[in-house]
Amino acid sequence: MHHLNGFSPHKYEPALNERDKNLFLLLSILFHNLIYPMSTGDGWHPIFFYMVFCSIFVIGVYTLTTHQWERIVVVISSIVVFFAGLINSYTPGTFAMPVLYTFGTIYHLTMLIVLVRYIFEAKRILIEVILAAASLYLVIGSTFTAIYGLIEYLEPGSFAVASGTALGWQQLLYYSYVTLTTLGYGDITPVKSFAQSLSSFEAVIGVLYTVILLPRFITLYEVADRIHDDA
Repeated sequence: MHHLNGFSPHKYEPALNERDKNLFLLLSILFHNLIYPMSTGDGWHPIFFYMVFCSIFVIGVYTLTTHQWERIVVVISSIVVFFAGLINSYTPGTFAMPVLYTFGTIYHLTMLIVLVRYIFEAKRILIEVILAAASLYLVIGSTFTAIYGLIEYLEPGSFAVASGTALGWQQLLYYSYVTLTTLGYGDITPVKSFAQSLSSFEAVIGVLYTVILLPRFITLYEVADRIHDDA
């Protein structure tokens, strides 16, 4: 009898719940990317946003791994991000911003590590692995957001905004995905060395991921699916 564990699709036949877990994670991240402007609002909007944001990776980590240290780190970092995010939303410009960026980086890196291991320990490329790979791509973009925020906080003026508006993490999230997908609209520009080097590094990762890695996963999945159908 097959024994199902936290990484069951990697060694045995895929379980339906594994696909559902990864689909939920992917849809949750996409939902977060649609509602993040709520973090700049007033009333209940920031509370709702950070409740969503600070639960996504906690659920993701708990469902995709049984490693206790990762579970502990993601819970602690999510709690800090929740309160720092609310303080930053309601009273911007306080000490909460560097705390938000620092623990936001830890929060994202924990999910990133879990996804990388989940994907690359796979013995077969199944649909849940494809979904995890898509989630990883989105997590890479949001991870760079927090790092860009730290750079801008430690070295103000690292990024220039064409409109002249203040640069918050919301604008940096937009900038990060524009950079990752190599669209490069030009409305936000890295002007200092660390910002430029990190931006170019993210762009390279985005190209390599979409041109080499993700298509390879899809091809391997199609081959495995074809072999299964012929058997």
